Amino acid sequence: MNNKQWFREAGYGMMIHWGLYALIGGEWRGRRMDYIGEWSQSYFRIPNETYGKLAGAFNPIEFRAEDWVTLARDSGMKYMVVTSKHHDGFALFRSAADAYNICDATPFGRDVIAELAEACYKHGIKLGLYYSQDLDWHEPDGGGYTRGHTNAGMSWTNDWDYPDNDNKDYTRCYESKIKPQLKEILTNYGDLCLIWFDTPATLTEIQSRELYDMVKHYQPDCLVNSRLGNKLGDYRSWGDNEIPDEYMHDGLYESPATLNRTWGYKAFDVEWKQADEVRRIRRHLNERGINYLLNVGPDHLGRIPAPACDILRATKD
Repeated sequence: MNNKQWFREAGYGMMIHWGLYALIGGEWRGRRMDYIGEWSQSYFRIPNETYGKLAGAFNPIEFRAEDWVTLARDSGMKYMVVTSKHHDGFALFRSAADAYNICDATPFGRDVIAELAEACYKHGIKLGLYYSQDLDWHEPDGGGYTRGHTNAGMSWTNDWDYPDNDNKDYTRCYESKIKPQLKEILTNYGDLCLIWFDTPATLTEIQSRELYDMVKHYQPDCLVNSRLGNKLGDYRSWGDNEIPDEYMHDGLYESPATLNRTWGYKAFDVEWKQADEVRRIRRHLNERGINYLLNVGPDHLGRIPAPACDILRATKD
């Protein structure tokens, strides 16, 4: 069975947003954020010099790849999509292209993506990797600088460390970090069912095409979502938490959604969807030919919150 046929029948998957922002947990120096946790660096406008020090405190000793993967399996999920690098630029894999990663910059020192790939293979769960191909707040030339402060009043680009947007050149970031890291995740972790790109803002059509072709060169059967940009991709990612009513008879579709209100961990966000509601949404989407990709955000120790575990296990058919 090829990946397109598999994806059409998969129905239900787990998304995981995890990174340094789990240490912040939605709070920074006496303030709480009312937005999604993985955007904490932009929301609080934390300088890279300060935010980067979180890496020295990131030691998730309770992370167990087996726990995450068996939770997905026991919940009836068929695949897992993990943030290999989010907009803060910190990678959860060993990278020769940039030392700002979990192996080189933290006391933990372990390659989370490698451990998850092994556990997914062992338990029959397909692995997909999220990779922020445009926004990168750790880079002076990270993308998004043409969009201003249009995301709930936050900046798409790092203009607190690097305020001169007029002289930024995303191509420098693209060539030095984005392309090399994409090659790394495509060649170091076995077969991937998909690459989950996000927030296209700055890429040219040529750059989007080059990334798409790179995926197909190294993994011909690996799917690419529509958030690569410039109308490229193998399947459509609906908007965040969007539950469409349309019936999709042709093509491949997926709705990414959260179990509470955030994607990345926020300690005070306990507005969980209950199991009955998750099952209802899943049925609604699957009847319309749309996969339900449901997100959880592990804490700074690597634990998926216990209420989330209980709810997800209760959603299995």
